[in-house]
Amino acid sequence: MPAKDIFHDAVKNALIKESWTITDDPLFLEFGGVDMYVDLGAEKLVGAEKDGQRIAVEIKSFVRQSLISEFHSALGQFINYRTVLRRSQPERILYLAVSEDTYESFFTLMFTQIVVEENQIKLIVYDPNREVIVQWKN
Repeated sequence: MPAKDIFHDAVKNALIKESWTITDDPLFLEFGGVDMYVDLGAEKLVGAEKDGQRIAVEIKSFVRQSLISEFHSALGQFINYRTVLRRSQPERILYLAVSEDTYESFFTLMFTQIVVEENQIKLIVYDPNREVIVQWKN
């Protein structure tokens, strides 16, 4: 089982505050002979019809010296997880969770925005101190 990101509990608590039910911590994926763990799986019942929304969340802290190196790693994980989820749990939408500080300092750069757009990365921007979600970026 992989180690938890330093902001794992902050994101988990932020999702719970928004009425998400944590279904998997971590979300285990096995496909094509490879085992993987996405940080969180969650679901939320919405509206009177009880239409269930299901998500998977990969949490990244971006605290290493090289942000671009950490971004490369996060992007690779995201693409791999999304590929498996599309085949095994197509109803579950994958998000990359990044702190508000990281979003404002790195994800607003033109390069990062282009990569996020081209790779259709959905983001959850969170405040780790208040344990709240600041933005959902689809």
